[in-house]
Amino acid sequence: MSHNTVQPGWVRITHWINALAVVLMVMSGWQIYDASPIFPVIQFSPSITLGGWLGGALQWHFAVMWLLVANFIVYLAGNVASGRLRRKLLPLNPKLLAADLLAALRGRLKHDDLAHYNAIQKLAYLVVIADIVLIVLSGLAVWKSVQFPLLRTLMGGYDNARIVHFVCMSVLVAFFVVHVVMVALVPRSLLLMIRGR
Repeated sequence: MSHNTVQPGWVRITHWINALAVVLMVMSGWQIYDASPIFPVIQFSPSITLGGWLGGALQWHFAVMWLLVANFIVYLAGNVASGRLRRKLLPLNPKLLAADLLAALRGRLKHDDLAHYNAIQKLAYLVVIADIVLIVLSGLAVWKSVQFPLLRTLMGGYDNARIVHFVCMSVLVAFFVVHVVMVALVPRSLLLMIRGR
């Protein structure tokens, strides 16, 4: 690995696979949701859903689920084994977080050194990692409710597991939107995730 490489190849590959998997999971998930809405006031337009109907959406959702889970395990294992998780995301200092949040709200958050994450980025990545774990667990509780009674109970029952799954999906979509906006504001970060430096 080159000394100038900020994002190693395995990070870039798992990042892009994850981005694709999340988009496909969310779009097919919205189609599944529309077949039996949790919140009747929330419906998703067919133009942003995937699968065409409930059966098609379920096929997409379950097929891409394996890609998301396998890729996430590789990403997490790689980060832990290489020490990257500890180096990049820890420790999370509450004072620095408050200062960076204030700077961000004023539009003055610095992005001079893309090799180092600011406190807001650290928090966002830690939250999204925990969120994906919760999405997978709540998805299992919904999909295999009978086979995983303990998981279903921990989620507060089947109906509550659906709500947890929906809320976690919403957090992931919010992260995705903010992530894309930040890339638009700091285009060098996109090149970094393509070239690695």
